[in-house]
Amino acid sequence: QVQLVESGGGLVQAGGSLRLSCAASGRTFSINTMGWFRQAPGKEREFVAAIGRTGSTYYADSVKGRFTISRDNAKNTVYLQMNSLKPEDTAVYYCAARSGGYLYTLPNEYAYWGQGTQVTVSS
Repeated sequence: QVQLVESGGGLVQAGGSLRLSCAASGRTFSINTMGWFRQAPGKEREFVAAIGRTGSTYYADSVKGRFTISRDNAKNTVYLQMNSLKPEDTAVYYCAARSGGYLYTLPNEYAYWGQGTQVTVSS
């Protein structure tokens, strides 16, 4: 099993920045791809970004150029640096992980999930 714990959410004004972290524990050797998803009230969970073990990345169009995903394999941690935040970025952000190497964007392709961390961007 793999456990994921997110941190770093909070309240920020539009145009501000936040950095989310996700620490993995357990059978971390089985993890290949890690990703971030988000879910706003009344909406479906949506893909934000993903990163492979060797550093390949993929972003949703809505965050491209503003968000950066990175990982530290030695620390089993993935990060999401969020800049130029907008009110529409407000959501619960979830960390996810999967054993396969492909950078999938669908939630059901990820086997492991964190509990989520709230990000609120005020206008």
